[in-house]
Amino acid sequence: MTSPTIPRDLLAELIAAAHRQTESRRADASLAEVEERARQAPAVRDFGAALRAPALGVIAELKPRSPLKGPLTDDYRPAELARRYEAGGAAALSVLAHTEGFGGRPEDLATVRAAVELPIMRKDFIVDEYQVAEARAYGADAVLLVVSALSPERLSQLYAYAESLGLHILVEVHSEEEARTAVALGAVNIGVNHRDLRDFRIDLGLTARLRTQVPADRVLVAESGVRDAADARRLRADGADAVLVGETLMRAPDQTAAVADLIKAHPDTHTGADAHTDTDEPKQETS
Repeated sequence: MTSPTIPRDLLAELIAAAHRQTESRRADASLAEVEERARQAPAVRDFGAALRAPALGVIAELKPRSPLKGPLTDDYRPAELARRYEAGGAAALSVLAHTEGFGGRPEDLATVRAAVELPIMRKDFIVDEYQVAEARAYGADAVLLVVSALSPERLSQLYAYAESLGLHILVEVHSEEEARTAVALGAVNIGVNHRDLRDFRIDLGLTARLRTQVPADRVLVAESGVRDAADARRLRADGADAVLVGETLMRAPDQTAAVADLIKAHPDTHTGADAHTDTDEPKQETS
């Protein structure tokens, strides 16, 4: 299978696509209409609490394709996939709603919501209040906000708007500066993306380095590059409360067993004392 051509500035391309998708959907329904649907949505499930269990939480991701790797499945059935993840013990689900880059749709959130009891997050490059309201309207319990995709002002505005709708928020960071921004914002749930979208390399050591920037009372989620139980065990030791895993699970022959393996392959507690202290060379790995 041939991978797609990667744009020089992938992040900029994905953000531009998010704007296009949002404007196209806004033409079909106004923000006021979507906000009314959001007010009538089912009660929010506690995404944050799901990640605070004593054992490592697994946020299992649903996405039909990757802008880096191309199609991940020839048979994307979100409801069935969500039920497999739930059966494996996933703490929460991440549902890609970004169409151009990942092949997802906001409507997939409603499909997954109806299939499982787990908290659900809209995974997207959120740049507009419309996407946040739409997430809640389709039954999402949380949204992802990416620090590098937003100005500080827009990050603060979208965070406050999501809170006003009762949503939980996972704030994604990739550097010490971004981690400090997330902490100053008051983010309760902070995600560390190991992938650098400038050169697409994976650096699993980033979680250990940024854990020192994040207060112990915040939830830390390790994202991208988790290939197997050994990676999950390492990230737990490095201070992660949860891992977000996408491609590894999408490609697994038995997705229920794959989730279960990630959960049972680590200690039930972590103190960071046995965290890795070696400096790894960033490497090209799975998303």
